[in-house]
Amino acid sequence: MTKVYVMLYDTPEDTPPTPRSSGELLDNPQESSLALSSASHRSRREASDPESGTRTVYVITATYPRPEQEADLVRLSQTLMHAAPFLFWVVVEDAPQRTPVVTELLERSGLRYVHLVAEVPELALPRPRFWGRVPRGVASRNTGLSWVRSHATAGVVYFADDDNSYDIRIFTEVAPSPQSSLSIPWCSPQIQKTRGVSVFPVGLVTELGVSSPVVVGGQVTDFYDGWHGGRRFPIDMAGFAVSVTLLKQRPNATMPYRAGYEEDGFLKELGVTREDLQPLADECSQILVWHTRTEKVAPIRSADLNKFQGSNIVALMDHLLPMKA
Repeated sequence: MTKVYVMLYDTPEDTPPTPRSSGELLDNPQESSLALSSASHRSRREASDPESGTRTVYVITATYPRPEQEADLVRLSQTLMHAAPFLFWVVVEDAPQRTPVVTELLERSGLRYVHLVAEVPELALPRPRFWGRVPRGVASRNTGLSWVRSHATAGVVYFADDDNSYDIRIFTEVAPSPQSSLSIPWCSPQIQKTRGVSVFPVGLVTELGVSSPVVVGGQVTDFYDGWHGGRRFPIDMAGFAVSVTLLKQRPNATMPYRAGYEEDGFLKELGVTREDLQPLADECSQILVWHTRTEKVAPIRSADLNKFQGSNIVALMDHLLPMKA
């Protein structure tokens, strides 16, 4: 199968890798799955300033083939499109190869993106980084982190699962409507302010309804979460962001394959303390992301399509069946 490797780097923030032949490219499964968005969107990107609010946000989304995958990614992509000038989407599938439906969706979105694959490792891989079952998404997120370390020199990394719900204010500034008479709490772009590790609340987590740092006088003093489990950082995956600078300073920091402890293990490996955490979202008083879950549907089955030959049903099933896994 022919692999296409396209490099589009248009600001000092992205450093092109050393050119290599297609044969060398095929030896690297991550880079052989790389596909970047159209150059027509490069002009929308502003120059990077590490101290400004216009730094690129690298959104890492771990996903996997399933009936709901396309619907979840469509919803997420249309949120991210509002922040397109300052956003780069790193989509990593837990699959042996890229799903064509996802590739087409990314191309239609107009977002700058890279599409990678990362299969879940076997439990027989070297320990001690394995405890019990392998949690879904760890391999994909670690693959995304590796890509960012190799291709970005500044900016912010954020993990956005495909089935969560996001207020666009977490990514970019939106002016309040001049016609509105409501007094609405306002906040400027959040994630772009990240200096080291920033934190913020996540709604609809456990029976408490929210997972959030406890902030007193602008400092994180504790954590409000329905399950602490002995974690130093009891925080949701959607509740923090990391600067690329810090990520590159800690090149070996990855997420452990330990269900429930992925965030905690990663933040520990970044070498941060509670005092280092930077509370955002108006000192963690606003919820800008919710841990929603798409309702699972029954597995898609292929009916006898012979009686539907020549109709639209054949095309619809050809589109849906590859996502049934």
